Amino acid sequence: GGNSGRGSGGGSFKNKQPGGGLRKPEWDFNSLSPFAKDFYNPHPNVVSRPFNEVQHFLASKEITIKGQAPKPIQFFEEANFPDYIMSEVRKQGFDFPTAIQAQGWPIAMSGMNMVGVAKTGSGKTLAYMLPACVHINNQEPLKRGDGPIALVLAPTRELAQQIQQVAREFGSSTCVRSTCIFGGAPKGPQARDLMRGVEIVIATPGRLIDFLEQGQTNLKRCTYLVLDEADRMLDMGFEPQIRK
Repeated sequence: GGNSGRGSGGGSFKNKQPGGGLRKPEWDFNSLSPFAKDFYNPHPNVVSRPFNEVQHFLASKEITIKGQAPKPIQFFEEANFPDYIMSEVRKQGFDFPTAIQAQGWPIAMSGMNMVGVAKTGSGKTLAYMLPACVHINNQEPLKRGDGPIALVLAPTRELAQQIQQVAREFGSSTCVRSTCIFGGAPKGPQARDLMRGVEIVIATPGRLIDFLEQGQTNLKRCTYLVLDEADRMLDMGFEPQIRK
């Protein structure tokens, strides 16, 4: 099983099942704490925007929607992000949201599940990272021994490190801590980050499973999950690890 060495940073699974030591958690649904996930407050401009204008915007951005979704936003101010997010957006010098952001933010901020398909360089990392920061800041603070609130899985070390750069830029102003864990690097520093407690973990599947099996982290607090380049992870043979 496993990924037979394809792709960097995936971990090695020679002669053993990935996650063979992991057991499905037995949740006691009576004692699970509820958590908030709908933080979307539509901007008055978005609410009042006529149907024809919305359809024209979707067509101009080549946005296709399958299923129910809130109206897209057209300007950053319409996302109703908190000030700490908007100040970082302004600092980065972005003019307008990209297509995946314009439609993705209202969906993600509403706490809905979504599959987003967009080209490389289309701003999809911010499409899920900004709602992740808002989600995290609306949860109970991490306690000692808690795992991450947001988990981002990526197929390669390179992509995982790129994602962490974005998480750092937008998380630092709100004290959202992140770490990047991947194979092919010493486990010590990565394990220390996990044990200290981080709100966001960006990981390749193999190394994450190693840490879960060793009890270095857990997913009991995880309420925001992203599979970045999910199709590529499946192509690379990561399905058994993802299912674990």
